[in-house]
Amino acid sequence: MKRTALALAFLACASGAQAQQRPSTLNLTCGQVQQTILSRGAVVLSTGTYTYDRYVSDRRFCERNEATQVAYVPTRDTPQCPVYRCADIDFFFDD
Repeated sequence: MKRTALALAFLACASGAQAQQRPSTLNLTCGQVQQTILSRGAVVLSTGTYTYDRYVSDRRFCERNEATQVAYVPTRDTPQCPVYRCADIDFFFDD
């Protein structure tokens, strides 16, 4: 009985530790990529074999010192699908 309880506890912990696979923009259409970002708010997407980035639907998903910046990702139907990502705000002060 103790072994069964221990095994169940181990399985419960192990299943939560598995990483989710990042969706690849290369397998999706531009519309699907944009809808995925819009529905989740922020999502990490693979854009190639070894490349990925975090894309957001709007500024609410950026840090306080960041703003949205247009980025282009390759998709199944177009080489440049427009999406947003967070980027540092550059403040220029004249001294």
